[in-house]
Amino acid sequence: MFTTFGFTFLFFLVLNFFIKFWLDCRQIRSVRSHRDCVPHAFVSKISLFSHQKAADYTITSIRFTQKERFASLIFLMISTFGGLINWLSQTCENLVGPGIVSQLLIVVSFSVVNTLCFLPFSWYSQFSIEERFGFNTQTKSRFFKDLGLNIILSAIIGLPFLTLLFYLWEVVGPSWWIWAWLFYVIFNLALLWIYPTFIAPIFNKFTPLPEGELKKRVDSLLDRIGFENNGLFVMDASKRSAKGNAYMTGFGRNKRIVFFDTLLSKLEPAEVEAVLAHELGHYKLKHIQKNMLVSFTVSFVFFALLAYLAQCAWFYEGLGISYQPENFQASALLLFFFVLPVFLFPLTPLTNKLSRKHEFEADHFAVCNSDGDSLISALVKLFNDNASTLTPDSIYSLFYSSHPDASTRIEAIRRNETRNTHVSK
Repeated sequence: MFTTFGFTFLFFLVLNFFIKFWLDCRQIRSVRSHRDCVPHAFVSKISLFSHQKAADYTITSIRFTQKERFASLIFLMISTFGGLINWLSQTCENLVGPGIVSQLLIVVSFSVVNTLCFLPFSWYSQFSIEERFGFNTQTKSRFFKDLGLNIILSAIIGLPFLTLLFYLWEVVGPSWWIWAWLFYVIFNLALLWIYPTFIAPIFNKFTPLPEGELKKRVDSLLDRIGFENNGLFVMDASKRSAKGNAYMTGFGRNKRIVFFDTLLSKLEPAEVEAVLAHELGHYKLKHIQKNMLVSFTVSFVFFALLAYLAQCAWFYEGLGISYQPENFQASALLLFFFVLPVFLFPLTPLTNKLSRKHEFEADHFAVCNSDGDSLISALVKLFNDNASTLTPDSIYSLFYSSHPDASTRIEAIRRNETRNTHVSK
């Protein structure tokens, strides 16, 4: 029998499902209605063929996401009301007895089931959709190699974290969550530190940026801005995808600047410099630190909420799970991560709004420290090469776009460039 919380959860679950479907329909309608006409601002920059390819890719991706979302809904229902978590909990406890080991085994077993259930979706996305539109460069053997490496890495990193989490939960008492949160913060900062040097090279090859015009431009930009780093590297992203990108990773003196080889093959040196100036803007304007502060603050609230809900029988019973006061940690953790996104989805426009604000600020920083026209031409090429739609639905973007749409973003860059030109005169 459903409880009040169970009905509330199902209401929000169904509501979210139909809101997402409604948003998908809006996006498809917007993209399809503009499919045969390139927006005026891009007529001289993007061909009709590329524009139609982006439209078809967007619609195909949304249709696929809808199927994956429906499968996630079914899996959630099976895991909760269908008894999967109950069965795993009882089975693991019968095998090894109550305690930390059984809690770890429950989480690991559930993760294996989840991975196996959604592996076909990852496969289809990579070798059907991405390949159909010319983005996939990954071989089937590399797909499984990456899967194996991810599993091994998750075990090496995740199991010690979960072990300490369950230990604190079981031993410390009511204040366990505060210590767990402190460990979570330290753990994440440590990962940020070691990722560039020890984790990223497991999956990709990183070579120093070769001498030449681009390196001179980049070095000059870094000197002007005063940005210390631990090296400039080119990553062999082309072995998995044809899409281009650049990013910075690490913090403190362990920061690295990484260019995808696909990016360097498509952009001119001045355009790469402008893209890097944008990424540097995020650091110099302290967006990274602000996002980390927000993330750790929110995680503090989540840990407190988890500690509270884990002691409430109605939380388990409302989701069809048997409450066991002496052996509940794994079930509480799994249910928490099921429930949280359902109630938080309506808040996504707020987080996306902050992200888009940061993107505008980073673009402004790039215009002030490089060339605005080069940034625009780089963005147009990236939008084109990555088959990003130029005609998104505005409401859909509120929920799903962490970056401004192409037209709005480029218009803002032009305004900033004009303003800077007037100021310099």
